[in-house]
Amino acid sequence: MIYPIVIFGSETLRKPSVELTPDYPELPKLIEDMFLTMSSAEGVGLAAPQIGKNIRLFVVDCSPWAEDDPACQDFRRAFINPEIYEVSEQTDLFNEGCLSLPGLHEDVRRPVAIRMRYLDEQFVEHDEEFDGYRARVIQHEYDHLEGKVFTDRLSPLRRQLLKSKLLGMAKGKYRAAYKTK
Repeated sequence: MIYPIVIFGSETLRKPSVELTPDYPELPKLIEDMFLTMSSAEGVGLAAPQIGKNIRLFVVDCSPWAEDDPACQDFRRAFINPEIYEVSEQTDLFNEGCLSLPGLHEDVRRPVAIRMRYLDEQFVEHDEEFDGYRARVIQHEYDHLEGKVFTDRLSPLRRQLLKSKLLGMAKGKYRAAYKTK
């Protein structure tokens, strides 16, 4: 099933998400559907709040960037109850977009490397370091679980300049080539 993507202005995108337990109903199907939804919208990441579910789950597929970053080759994962507990001091700017903010792209500064704990689809615990594009996408999706969107990371002046565009988006003034709600 392809879910409609929740658009900026929805309360769901601003709520912190709750942890998942292994008995969450039809979790494997939900993960499969999230990958399907993400790829049909041509995204590289999708968090559960973006489909209206405030649970600590996101999926990532960085393989479209494998040519630029070999670590992205076949990097397709689900992250359950993730916790980023360490970030590099070094940061960089990258032009980010978001399926929940269609048509909007801005340069966002983030740490270039992170360390995190998470559970995979079988609820096996992992503790890994990620860098490059993988770290970027993971941090973007992780923000969704915390009730944040990438525009929250922009300077106050830049956010002010985008205010009318964001208000319009919240009122339904946007175009997207995928199902939205």
